[in-house]
Amino acid sequence: MPEKNIVIIGAGYAGVHAAKKLAKKYKKDDSVTITLIDRHSYHTMMTELHEVAGGRVEPTAIQYDLRHLFNRTKVKLVTDNVTNVNHDTKTVTTEHGSYPYDYLVLGMGGEPNDFGTPGVQEHGFTLWSWENAVKLREHIETIVHDASEEQDVARRKAMLTFAVCGSGFTGIEMVGELLDWKTRLAKDNKVDVSEIELIVVEAAPTILNMLDRKDADKAEKFMLKKGIKIMKDAAIVEVKPESIVLKSGDEIPTHTLIWTAGVRANSDTKDYGMEAARAGRLKVNEYMEAENFENTYVIGDLAYYEEEEGKPTPQIVEAAEQTGMTAAKSIIAEISGTEKEAYKGKYHGVMVSIGSKYGVANLGGLRLHGWFAIFMKHMVNLYYFFGIRSGYYMTQYVFHEFFHIRDNRNIFRGWTSRYGNVLWSLPLRIYLGWFWFDEALSKIYGETTWDKVSITNLKPLFQGLGSDSWLTATTSKMPFEWLQTDATSGASQAAGDAAGAAATNVTTPILSHMPGWFEWIMKLIMPNLDVALFMQKVVPFIELAIGLALVVGLFTWLANIGSAGFLVMFTLCAMLGWDKFWALPASIALMNGAGRTFGLDYWVMPWFQRHLGHWWYGKESSIYRDK
Repeated sequence: MPEKNIVIIGAGYAGVHAAKKLAKKYKKDDSVTITLIDRHSYHTMMTELHEVAGGRVEPTAIQYDLRHLFNRTKVKLVTDNVTNVNHDTKTVTTEHGSYPYDYLVLGMGGEPNDFGTPGVQEHGFTLWSWENAVKLREHIETIVHDASEEQDVARRKAMLTFAVCGSGFTGIEMVGELLDWKTRLAKDNKVDVSEIELIVVEAAPTILNMLDRKDADKAEKFMLKKGIKIMKDAAIVEVKPESIVLKSGDEIPTHTLIWTAGVRANSDTKDYGMEAARAGRLKVNEYMEAENFENTYVIGDLAYYEEEEGKPTPQIVEAAEQTGMTAAKSIIAEISGTEKEAYKGKYHGVMVSIGSKYGVANLGGLRLHGWFAIFMKHMVNLYYFFGIRSGYYMTQYVFHEFFHIRDNRNIFRGWTSRYGNVLWSLPLRIYLGWFWFDEALSKIYGETTWDKVSITNLKPLFQGLGSDSWLTATTSKMPFEWLQTDATSGASQAAGDAAGAAATNVTTPILSHMPGWFEWIMKLIMPNLDVALFMQKVVPFIELAIGLALVVGLFTWLANIGSAGFLVMFTLCAMLGWDKFWALPASIALMNGAGRTFGLDYWVMPWFQRHLGHWWYGKESSIYRDK
């Protein structure tokens, strides 16, 4: 097969999905090359821009490095600005190079549409990129600080008035973040929180028109209850440095106008010589192939394909992902000579968050609001990482949304936040470590070693092996002090006495007998006596390792996983007494980074994160030039 070059421009939702699909298909095919070009070295989670702009998460929380996403794949990364696409020579030209292609995928997305409104570009703020979000965040922090020192009452009021133009998902989610953030902003700058005013300005007679009226009304009722002012039938005709002018002639004093009123196609494509439709989107057929251009595909917000007459694919994440997959499948069909698969949008619903704790969702007819709507939004976001096969960023998402959170700004009201001084867990960590250290030494050197204790308690594991196997087992010596006496086992009197002596210092076990389902699992793990004997001799040394790790604070997260696992296993084996059950919740509690305070994890974990991260994911860079 002759070599095929696939060039993808744009690392948004659509571009990443297309690249992932193609990379998986041609993983072992050296005749196919895949190049992904983007002006940034990272993928931005656009649906979370409002969280950065609204001070909920740190800016880096929504940046996903392309090397981390595509390391160990055949995708070549290029960080550059595309200046020209020549369809005749099939060449993509950038500021610093050129790239020939056999198949081209355009996924540069969209950009804010100000509809020619005067002053938006000069005095307004948009929310369509990572840079936009950071700029807006910094402005809000600065303007509130400056307002706190402003003595002119009217000017102070204007500085503390925040207006959002547009009541789509972006606008409503942005004002929701401001609703959550304003208490912290007021406290840090010593102003009265009631002075901060939030306004939604909408040109249409209703808000949230992507939702049905029942769901939209719930969202509106919540916002009004929280003090957000909603102005309908109020088109903005001009944005001034310190005010906005409405079509009615009214003027609203404000130093912050956040424009979220519309989206158009990326203006870079206007020179590509391709046929455009509404809002500059490029026309494609049902295979996402550009009209009048073979082997050129358009995906995501940039693509204009009418699923029904007059209804183009929506500019939402699901559509971006699915158009990207359709284009990738079309290219695969072209290369393999098989039939292409037409685009069929499958959208599972819509949802909008209003702050970190309240939302409204309609998921295939399932209507949710409040806590459950926000929970489902998190689940959808986690599923996205599953779709792009990034367990690393899925983990990072969980951390920054649930654990690295301040001011109770998540659905668990801050209960899951790990911000706290782990110094106070140091005594518990050392005590739990000594617990395991003592348990291990008592079995290796103490009175309950395998030289003195029988394995009477393991009878259930060997009943299926035959009576001879069990009788053989009862004459062996094992290292458990939790053993129970069994009068019906037929074991020798000496072995029974040893087990009884070992059990005299044990409190009542938590479970009186091993559950049947767990017995079945244990038989799979220990199918014969030799394996059981080996396991019993290994266990004390594992316990010793756990104890030492906890005492010195090394790999404490893994050590506590092991500690909790052993304790659950011993409980289900009917071997653990109530006197030692405290160690289970202690193990769970110490999974909070306890080894980083007076422990080796303070040095070891950052070292592993740096070196193993670079080894597996590759080294991050602000510019990529893969050859």
